Amino acid sequence: MIKHIYSLTVLLWVVGLSSVSVSAQFGSPGGQAGLNAAMTKLFGDTKSFTSQAEVKMLDKGGGETMTMPMIFSMLDGKIRADIDMARVKSKDMPAEAAASLKQMGMDKMVSIVRPDKKLTIIIYPALKSYAEVPMSKEDAADLDKKYTMSSSKLGNETIDGHPCEKNKITVTGENGQKHEAIVWNASDLKKFPVQMQMNQQDANVVMRYNNVQLTRPNGTQFEAPAGFTKHASVEKLMQDGMMKALGK
Repeated sequence: MIKHIYSLTVLLWVVGLSSVSVSAQFGSPGGQAGLNAAMTKLFGDTKSFTSQAEVKMLDKGGGETMTMPMIFSMLDGKIRADIDMARVKSKDMPAEAAASLKQMGMDKMVSIVRPDKKLTIIIYPALKSYAEVPMSKEDAADLDKKYTMSSSKLGNETIDGHPCEKNKITVTGENGQKHEAIVWNASDLKKFPVQMQMNQQDANVVMRYNNVQLTRPNGTQFEAPAGFTKHASVEKLMQDGMMKALGK
């Protein structure tokens, strides 16, 4: 059971929260490099905000395979996601998993992507612990590259009461690699993308944002909390948490 919970926790981190998550969202065959920078382009002129968000993974038949709500914030390219794993719904997540994660202090998790430091900070508040995950050499080098973005209008739709312009967005890197998404830009929120859809070969990913606050979040939210213990790796952090839960 412990091994299964560990594997599930890593899965949720990779799929939904870390800097690697964007590769799952864009589904580019070219790998992760460039995807983090490409994703931030989808927010257009919005550089800072806080919102509630929901990530849905759909199979090709439109059925939901995973739903992950979170609090999502951005500050000048820095990204923070707060997730309560008890609220995650997945066909691969057994019913007892949430209770086990809570017992171990791993039910709530925070991921902070720091392009300026070329790393991601993974925090478990209940354990008062965190770990830093360096970006790959490809991702780190890609931060300095330039991107161009093109947009083509697909129509007009309303999302959660917001009148939106539906656009197909293509972000192209210096090497010619392209990342595509369908974005719903809300006219009453300064064209904020209240919904994004990334189609993959085997599944689709939809991110929807609500209760959007177009104000600058506090910069301390994008730092490791003072007084928390730093671990050498996320794996070591999780292992220590499991040992504490077992009284070892």
